[in-house]
Amino acid sequence: MPSFGDALRAVCTLAGVQAPTLYHHFGSKQGLIDAVINYGFSQYVEAAHDSGSDDLLDNVRRGWDRHVKFGLEHPTFYALLYGQIEPGRPCAISGPAEAMLEALLSAAARQGLLKVSPGEAAAQLLAANVGVTLSLITKPPDALDLALSERVREAALAGVVADSHQPRGNRPTPAALSRASAAVAMRAQLHDDASGLSPGEAVLLGELLDRLSAS
Repeated sequence: MPSFGDALRAVCTLAGVQAPTLYHHFGSKQGLIDAVINYGFSQYVEAAHDSGSDDLLDNVRRGWDRHVKFGLEHPTFYALLYGQIEPGRPCAISGPAEAMLEALLSAAARQGLLKVSPGEAAAQLLAANVGVTLSLITKPPDALDLALSERVREAALAGVVADSHQPRGNRPTPAALSRASAAVAMRAQLHDDASGLSPGEAVLLGELLDRLSAS
């Protein structure tokens, strides 16, 4: 395997610059690595914006499958990305993808489809998605079981989504929602628009809805 120095010299040759020029722009070896990771992951995030449907849960499933596919197609890059984490520090590079997931789940919450808050749902789904991707990366080709990803995906969705297996047209109307799902939906709507309430009333209502959604 070529050393980092060999790789750096190859990059300099391809770019037509000297090593000091490269360090001037990126500061250090780690700065160059971070730039490569950031560029690669930005391509994944931009591609995620290009597809979607009106069905929010189908979009979540597609996002999950796209995440796994990306990891399997770029295993070294993926391991490098999630190998840069530090205790107590969120991954700044993968932050945009996490924000996209939470925004999608916030829309699902407003439709009464969640039984936990969008932030909690995003955290659970992302943890399961990353875990199953890393697990599949370690498997030899003849032992790769993509059905494992589907099973973990549906189990993770069942933990955060109300009636995740119902066809789109049969999903519950607001009148049929559980108390927790209704509280999550109202909490999301309150976050979007708290007009008519004083700041204190909005905080109090938010706390009550959080309590109901956790019950």
